[in-house]
Amino acid sequence: MSSQSTDIQKAKEIIRIEAEAVAALEHKINSSFQQAIDVIFSCIGRVIITGMGKSGIIARKIVATMNSTGTPAIFLHPSDAVHGDLGMVRKDDVVICISKSGDTKEINLLLPLFKRIGVPIISIVGKVNSYLAEHSDVILDISVKEEACPHNLTPTTSTTVTLALGDALAVTLLEKKNFTADDFAMFHPGGNLGKRLLLKVEEFAITGPQIRRLD
Repeated sequence: MSSQSTDIQKAKEIIRIEAEAVAALEHKINSSFQQAIDVIFSCIGRVIITGMGKSGIIARKIVATMNSTGTPAIFLHPSDAVHGDLGMVRKDDVVICISKSGDTKEINLLLPLFKRIGVPIISIVGKVNSYLAEHSDVILDISVKEEACPHNLTPTTSTTVTLALGDALAVTLLEKKNFTADDFAMFHPGGNLGKRLLLKVEEFAITGPQIRRLD
């Protein structure tokens, strides 16, 4: 088999592994997911999402999706939190902690501080018997059978699953809040999308003396 064929087969295997993991996530959408939705929906503050490394990158994307779909959210870097950024968390907020292992030391250090503030803690975690899960009010399971990485080490499948779960949270909340296309447009005034949703015919139509009359 040629090198090109081998690469193509490997790529297809990776896509299959991740697709199967996302499909398996559907069976984990249960009462815990409903509880998370209820907690976030009733929150009068913001959703604070935190995570280290690649989990942090996924957290930022979930924050962006929530902000654009009517759920105010902020990313909190765990290391910065213990150096002053914890001040952004208020008792009316809700915190989502993302960790594949559930034993990320930077996040575990924050848990008693979140408890002291009095915010509910939702964990998106790969190990439901971990320290993070044990100290959370709601547990969302994103465990996977295997990573797409051949060494089963690099977060690949797990981050894809976490991203899909974040989308499920954001879009479910969007519908629960009756968030409309017009609402969406208000948060996307720039670019072609914003123009398509916001501009009305009269705002770009040529009128007045610029129009030549044909008799």
